[in-house]
Amino acid sequence: MKISHHKLSLVLLDFEGEQLATEECDLRHPVSSPEDLAAKIGEAVARLAGQIGRAPGEISGLGIGIAGIVEANDGFVHWSPSLSARNIEFGALLTRTLGVPCFIDNDANLVAVAEHAFGLGREHSDFLVVTIESGVGLGMVIGGALYRGTRGCGAEFGHTKVQLNGALCRCGQRGCLEAYVADYALLREATLVSGQDANADPAKRVETLLDAARAGDATARSIVERAGQIFAMGLANLVNIFDPELIILAGEQMQFDHLYSDAVIEAMRKSIVQVDKAPPEVVVHKWGDLMWARGAAAYALDKVSELALERLGENAA
Repeated sequence: MKISHHKLSLVLLDFEGEQLATEECDLRHPVSSPEDLAAKIGEAVARLAGQIGRAPGEISGLGIGIAGIVEANDGFVHWSPSLSARNIEFGALLTRTLGVPCFIDNDANLVAVAEHAFGLGREHSDFLVVTIESGVGLGMVIGGALYRGTRGCGAEFGHTKVQLNGALCRCGQRGCLEAYVADYALLREATLVSGQDANADPAKRVETLLDAARAGDATARSIVERAGQIFAMGLANLVNIFDPELIILAGEQMQFDHLYSDAVIEAMRKSIVQVDKAPPEVVVHKWGDLMWARGAAAYALDKVSELALERLGENAA
């Protein structure tokens, strides 16, 4: 399952990785209490299992990708834009609610898992996945393994600082990269563009802003160009720190090209350490939410296998 800003996306796989069913449902509110979101997830899982005539309790495990800062080992969510509370044992809450083992991780990490398992990262041991949606995320594969950091706070690309005492980010801090390039950052300034309806659908407002920039509106162009410049600077910093073989740009906002235009990628290349070798390849992978959910399913498969091995060891002892 992928929990996004406005919907839940689920896929059901068997142990051979065969897709059996899919389910998507809208979320009425982008932010929910942990209990309400757990209940909504339980309902969605029941519908998913019902599609193939199964009960939810027959599911061996559920992998969940959620935006925010997550300690994957114990399913502890320090903060997520989808939850109204901080420091929640969300994995345990979901396990109690659904009655099946639930494994939670940052959604960008699970995109990296999916890219490594059956995506563009299959032939690479070192690559980065930058996700661009309602926020900006990062999944890192180093030496063939996913890197999370010691506190689950590693790879928080969207919350690297680009401006001292800058724009307010939804994480509560100021000056984060995300606060300048994410869709909510663009919408914050879109009201400055003539013709913007503050009550319109957010995706439509972003599209209107980008159309205005392309049509030559000076204010719109300034907003969009600044977002691209800051994103290019952030990508250059990633390259200078990690020197990956490949950078994959993924997410639901990839239908908008303002963050991966030729000008942005060229600005990134000009800001990286120059050596007599080609810079990292940058590719765009326009994954849908169900493909993100497949990464969560691959994660759940690994965790369920670990549980089975632990039980075998306990029985043998």
